Amino acid sequence: MQKQNKASSIVDFNQIREDFPMLKKSMHGKPLVYLDSAATAQKPQAVIDAITNFYQNQYGTVHRAVYELSVHATQEYQNVRKQIQTFLNSAKPEEIIYTRGTTESINMIAYSFGKAFVKPGDEILISEMEHHSNIVPWQILCEDRGAVLKVIPMDDKGDLVMKEYAKLLNPKTKLVAIAHVSNSLGTINPIKEIAKMAHGAGAKILIDGAQSAPHLPIDVQDLDVDFFVFSGHKVLGPTGIGILYGKASLLDQMPPAQGGGDMIETVTFPKTTYNVLPLKFEAGTPMIAEVVGLGAAIRYMTSVGMENIRQHEQELLAYATEQMKEIPGLRIIGTADHKGGIISFVVEGVHPLDIGTMLDLKGIAVRTGHHCAQPTMRHFGIPATARASFALYNTKDDVDRFVVALRDVIKMLQ
Repeated sequence: MQKQNKASSIVDFNQIREDFPMLKKSMHGKPLVYLDSAATAQKPQAVIDAITNFYQNQYGTVHRAVYELSVHATQEYQNVRKQIQTFLNSAKPEEIIYTRGTTESINMIAYSFGKAFVKPGDEILISEMEHHSNIVPWQILCEDRGAVLKVIPMDDKGDLVMKEYAKLLNPKTKLVAIAHVSNSLGTINPIKEIAKMAHGAGAKILIDGAQSAPHLPIDVQDLDVDFFVFSGHKVLGPTGIGILYGKASLLDQMPPAQGGGDMIETVTFPKTTYNVLPLKFEAGTPMIAEVVGLGAAIRYMTSVGMENIRQHEQELLAYATEQMKEIPGLRIIGTADHKGGIISFVVEGVHPLDIGTMLDLKGIAVRTGHHCAQPTMRHFGIPATARASFALYNTKDDVDRFVVALRDVIKMLQ
């Protein structure tokens, strides 16, 4: 495991909360309890300061220009790439590609991998618990390439049925695309085993790490995945920036997904040749300030320690789960043995939207709806859930306030 991800000295997570200015705010006159980090994370002051400082004191575009501001911006831009390499433990910085987020990363792979490797009759495997962003791009790919989309089922705890996965793998399988952690259930999938099985069948594997990169130590070489993607805004960074990790040997064989500046080597009207990795996949003026902010976020999380974060959030998950089990009529959706800090739930006779609306009036921010996972909702025979999700800045006091408010809301609504 990476050195910076090992659990270190005891971390004061109550003090960490002070680093997040939004958490000092109120909603409807009540102190804010923010339990929607699975959707987007709040930002530490260090990230806000890094972006502000770049725009105020260091702003310039990257690549090619020789003036000082541009040189500095280029150095910072490339330094963050190396930070992400270390964060994911990839083999080389060239395997780290900047995108606008998890969704764009998956779409880029679907287009480029599909164009390079997928033929009519080939198969793509996804799972029943996927976010729409890890469903729709593969549907588009299959329609375009004449391929077949197949789905790994899950059981009623929210675990993948691994025996069925094994049956679905065959020589036609080109790619397996799986969430590391389900955004709607919290299930942590056994990625190392899934990857080994995929490779045994001759397939490649993509991991949607949107819900794991902010909460778990990640080692893409140990997991032996071919692609790993995540979003900056969920790892305490800004919106509009994401990461696509891909093995260099694969990326070299894949065509660029977009054409324009920076991704070219030479341009003539008869023929254009493409740049080396990672620039081949980074067309246009990049998200420079967002990259700077992402770098600050990664430094912040690394300073806390990803293993420390994981342990803290597991404690919150266990603490909240035990209290919520005691609430009459409440049913937790997603009860896998291995879960991230996500609790989706329904309450008998009460619509999730009403729960979310009333909790909001008490200063509690939770998510309601289908969570961009409509097939998952259909599996459990429900239209929607309410979802509380934890991050490193949450505390047991947040859980206590949430549970007290939830009990009051249910009494009012039933």
